Amino acid sequence: MTPSPERSYYAVSVVGPDRPGIVAGITEALYRLGCNIADSSCAMLASEFAMILIVSHPKPFTKAQLLDELKPAGDRLGMTLSLRSLHDGEEQRRAFAGEICQITVYGADQPGIVYRVTSALAARQINILDLQTKLVGSDDAPVYVMLLEATLPDAITPDDVEQLLANLRAELQVEIGIRIVTPVEL
Repeated sequence: MTPSPERSYYAVSVVGPDRPGIVAGITEALYRLGCNIADSSCAMLASEFAMILIVSHPKPFTKAQLLDELKPAGDRLGMTLSLRSLHDGEEQRRAFAGEICQITVYGADQPGIVYRVTSALAARQINILDLQTKLVGSDDAPVYVMLLEATLPDAITPDDVEQLLANLRAELQVEIGIRIVTPVEL
């Protein structure tokens, strides 16, 4: 996305009980308002639905106007809305120089898995691009699944990440896998 000085950019968060029509209802309101959706992510979390969008609108336009126009759609859908104005440059997708890798964690459900893995990565300046967790299995034997996509600083290799997480694998008694995700150019 090429930023435009003639546009205002906003991060819009929508959260609430899942049901059909949420994406359609929110995006219809944005469309009718004349907003462009530059980037978005949606997910079902337990019985909740969460959506984050980066939207733009021609100037002059304010966060208050956007909220006033979106609030009725959010209320009708039973959703909670949050908006943040983006400053120059924040609307741009950052390019990352290092390797992109996928880290998978599987194990018995227990407190601290996300914290322990992500804090080990943060200590080495490994940036998390995407993180998803799910509880699968049965009530008697729940299995925690965490999928991370991260970018490695130039000085860190996948083998370094493997070594970094080896102790956690043993301490948490989880399986941890790391693999490089090769970007595909079209």
